[in-house]
Amino acid sequence: MAEEHGHEFILEIPEFEHLSYEVEEGIALVTLRRPEALNALSQDLLRELAEVAEVLAQDPEARVAIFTGEGKAFAAGADLKEIAAIKDPFMAREYALLGQQVFSEIAALPIPTIAAINGYALGGGLELALACDLRVAATGARLGLPEVGLGLIPGFGGTQRLPRLIGRGRALDLIFTGRHVTAEEALSMGLVNRVGEDALEEARKLAEKILKNAPIALALAKESVVRGEGLDLAEALEIEADLFGYAAATEDMKEGVRAFLEKRPPNFKGE
Repeated sequence: MAEEHGHEFILEIPEFEHLSYEVEEGIALVTLRRPEALNALSQDLLRELAEVAEVLAQDPEARVAIFTGEGKAFAAGADLKEIAAIKDPFMAREYALLGQQVFSEIAALPIPTIAAINGYALGGGLELALACDLRVAATGARLGLPEVGLGLIPGFGGTQRLPRLIGRGRALDLIFTGRHVTAEEALSMGLVNRVGEDALEEARKLAEKILKNAPIALALAKESVVRGEGLDLAEALEIEADLFGYAAATEDMKEGVRAFLEKRPPNFKGE
């Protein structure tokens, strides 16, 4: 996907059918484009999301990524027509593993990721949002994991990421009832970070604030949080100290300290 001609780095962007990818001033915008199906996550769309994750991991212009959906929904879940075609537990397991793998690739991106939730984020749609680092919801958004009402359970990471984010009790409340929560309730329980009239506009504002900071430090801070999860405190603090050391050796750190002492905005170069 990426080629180097001499000293010139060329990133090849695949042709996407069900989503779009664009980068402007450091912000990569990934828009799901199946509005007629409320951006339901078909297997084709999931594979395109995997391709996007590969692009985001390599694109030097992308410093923050925003995921959103076209039309009335962020994503209204998995494609029920495809689920209805599943014939046995083995096919179902492979289907779940596909979604889990794609969302894990998004979660593992070294840059900050934001889900801009307009409308519905249900089932697999909410699981995609959970794979992002931060979530911004529009005031009219509705979020939930309604799988038990279909005789299923969340299969793209919802039973694991949601309890880690909002706690076991709150997560089981949403999973057991399958109910939809408003953006305001989602904010109160820590499911989303911010609420605004326009989710994408709010996500852009958040991305712009993030972009003011050193890119290497952002990547190392994310790595420290992710690697420290699940470890005992002593081990996690060792990781933090190691990554602090890496950050302190960067040119960005020197620039940040100089800028602070000189009372001017820093000019970070990712070095």
